[in-house]
Amino acid sequence: MSLAALINQLADEDTSALKTLSLVIDWVRPRPRETINSTLTRMEQLEAALTESLDVHLAVSSRLQNWLDNAQFFQLLSGLGLYSRRGFFKEISERLYERVNPAPADRNNVKDVLFLVFNRKGDEAWIHEVPDEALLKLLGTLWHFSPPALERTRIRVCTQILNAIEMLSIWVAAEELEPNIVRLNPRVVDRESAFVALQRELAAFVQSYVRGLQDDTEIHLDHDHALVLIEQCRDEIARLQRRSVTAGSTMGLTHLLERLSQTLTRIEHLLDILDPADKDKRTRRSIELFKTLVQASAERHGVRTLWRDNLRLMSRSVAENASDHGEHYIAGSRREYQAMLASGAGGGLIIAFMALIKIQILQLGLGKGIETLWVSLNYGLGFMLIHMLHCTVATKQPAMTAASIAEKVEQGEHGRANARKLAELLVRVGRTQFVAILGNVAVALTVAFAIGWCYTRLEGVPLISTNRYDYMLAGIHPWQSLALVYAAIAGVWLFVSGLVAGYFDNRAAYLNLAGRLRQHPLLRRLMPLSLREKFASYVDEHYGALISNFVFGVLLGVTGYIGYLSGLPIDIRHVAFSSADVGYAMSVFIPSVEVFAMFTGFALLIGGVNLVVSFTLALNVALRARGTRISSFPKLIRAWFQVVRENPLALLYPPADPRPEPIPDNSPEPEAEAGQPPSDVTDSSPSTEGSR
Repeated sequence: MSLAALINQLADEDTSALKTLSLVIDWVRPRPRETINSTLTRMEQLEAALTESLDVHLAVSSRLQNWLDNAQFFQLLSGLGLYSRRGFFKEISERLYERVNPAPADRNNVKDVLFLVFNRKGDEAWIHEVPDEALLKLLGTLWHFSPPALERTRIRVCTQILNAIEMLSIWVAAEELEPNIVRLNPRVVDRESAFVALQRELAAFVQSYVRGLQDDTEIHLDHDHALVLIEQCRDEIARLQRRSVTAGSTMGLTHLLERLSQTLTRIEHLLDILDPADKDKRTRRSIELFKTLVQASAERHGVRTLWRDNLRLMSRSVAENASDHGEHYIAGSRREYQAMLASGAGGGLIIAFMALIKIQILQLGLGKGIETLWVSLNYGLGFMLIHMLHCTVATKQPAMTAASIAEKVEQGEHGRANARKLAELLVRVGRTQFVAILGNVAVALTVAFAIGWCYTRLEGVPLISTNRYDYMLAGIHPWQSLALVYAAIAGVWLFVSGLVAGYFDNRAAYLNLAGRLRQHPLLRRLMPLSLREKFASYVDEHYGALISNFVFGVLLGVTGYIGYLSGLPIDIRHVAFSSADVGYAMSVFIPSVEVFAMFTGFALLIGGVNLVVSFTLALNVALRARGTRISSFPKLIRAWFQVVRENPLALLYPPADPRPEPIPDNSPEPEAEAGQPPSDVTDSSPSTEGSR
């Protein structure tokens, strides 16, 4: 459309206010492959054309002013861009219905008008690129107010903003009596909280401001105290979020706390717009709110955005528990490193026997379904035993450590982690992962070889048949089979098991599982109090880990059966079991040392794929759950290389633990009494172990 055609349509008396706004936005909207400069140029051309055509300018201003006199802002200010109070599933069903059978638009409802005017994909993107001054100039040109009209509009808009503030404050105060909030903080029913105090303060502020609008001589309250109360409410929300990590969270609770935060931000935004003392801030915050509402309007009926946001909330409720346990999987000191090596070795020992049991099951000639059942139970119960004996399956670590890394990223300024500290953490994580895999692989392979060799010497026949020997070695060969693809599938299951652990840990905390078990009627009859206490505490602490280990085992066991039923090449390869298979196969026949080393390398390659896939998925979910990101990968890589250059050995072995410096005693030494030896100063200084 040309500028002349636009001016002619704007001059038409039959053109409505909604059509006027649509024509203007359609004109200034950037075309495909255009930059924002084209939009700014067209805005200047339109402003110049309206200034030259005084009759058209007055007609447009009058038309828009008449619409503004009847426009309703309440739903726009109190609802758009805030999470629904109806919950996720109700909201998504209504959005789907609106897309199929949309409700008729109310042309006096600014919320509907905004949706109709900014109706193209990408409108929210380019409107954010328009400088505030240019946008303000365009709006000022369209609404060319006379002084009486300007005052009338100001009073009307301010009144609706005040109504929105008061209603939002009532919602905030009412939310604190939600059962989930009371569960996290039972004291809210016995005392006045910041939420209730905020509602009372804002009610007084609204009444005072309304009197000021009606009488210019009336001095109304400022909103400084309300801003202080808003910060106190945010502190309370942060405490509730921290409490939910240990007391358990749900999708509804996470949704509720996020909605409270959004509502407080909206109230603060509206208060700034009403601030009579700072015109520049009023203007800036008004434009900010306008752009925010345009973006929210574009996502108003979008299912993808709602799904993404709620998936992030759900992921956070799970990831919080994963990060809480993740620190246990990162060895910082040499003692922790050696403990992880021993833990990995214990896991490798048990996995060698699990692999032996699997071999025996496969050689029984059972039906596929029964065989899968026994293999799955072997995996699941074996992994549970490994956990109960405080041993480690190395590939289970990434799901937990990724959550801890995401937590460190979030702690950085504005969600950007300090590259040096993050690089040091990655070195510790990699070193811990290395020693755990070393323990798993070395012991699993060695024990498997020893079992197979001893069996052959004692029984006079190999532990595995020739066909099984060929199958086992071909199964881990990366280019003679789909071993690396199968390793990636196992990596996905590792990631899923991490989510399962976080979910059930969160569930145990939410249900107060320990308290339920302590008071369980059946357990009270079967166990004395002391044993019941220990049992309840153990199950509560290890609930998620035990279930996730069993689920992981079942997933490994049934994957091959799914491939068998579907006819698709679907199976799993796991580093510890692959190394045990190498040990059992080589106990029958070792072609050469080179071949032995090659297949050991293949097993380690499978482990690399296991780790990369599970860690990448887990870190991605953990970062998304916390709404943060790693700001610069090149900067992080440079920091990592710098840390490695300073101490290359730290990649594989931790530096010596720093010795605590003795605390100097500047007080005068008391003279020893006759017959008494002087006091031993070294006895009073803290030992290295004690300081740890």
